[in-house]
Amino acid sequence: MPNKPISETNCCPKFDPTPWDGKTFGWQNKKFIKDKVFTLFYIPMNFGSVITKLNKKIENAGADVPDWLCLADDTSKWNMDIYLAVDKDIPGSENVQLSGKYFSKVYEGNFKDTGKWHKDFIDYLKSHDMEMKKMYTWYTTCPKCAKHYGKNYVVLVAQL
Repeated sequence: MPNKPISETNCCPKFDPTPWDGKTFGWQNKKFIKDKVFTLFYIPMNFGSVITKLNKKIENAGADVPDWLCLADDTSKWNMDIYLAVDKDIPGSENVQLSGKYFSKVYEGNFKDTGKWHKDFIDYLKSHDMEMKKMYTWYTTCPKCAKHYGKNYVVLVAQL
């Protein structure tokens, strides 16, 4: 991604789960660009090409991606909306802003456990009297980088 720190993989930086695990935070008009990914029974089919297209737009605009934050919203088993954080509006993109109170929890393991993580996350929110309006998934590294780092961190983010 543009202005990314040089990482040992020359791709995704190593993710630090500490700032995101069990944290409540607020966003006020946090900037994102939004796009769609085709999914086949919730499995992303063109995620890489969509991210590459968005990164090119961000690079051309001289923008940055704070925290490498990319939220996924599974709208159906055929579509995933993705929200890529940016530090300014990006021409030729669907620029959106998110505001509100959010809670995040970090999980680690194989992507096949995503369903278990979602259930655990919902149970956690309920047990702490937090009412979720919407849930996003943040896949913090690509599969190749997760393998390299030996950790596959996924962050679930709830708008409260």
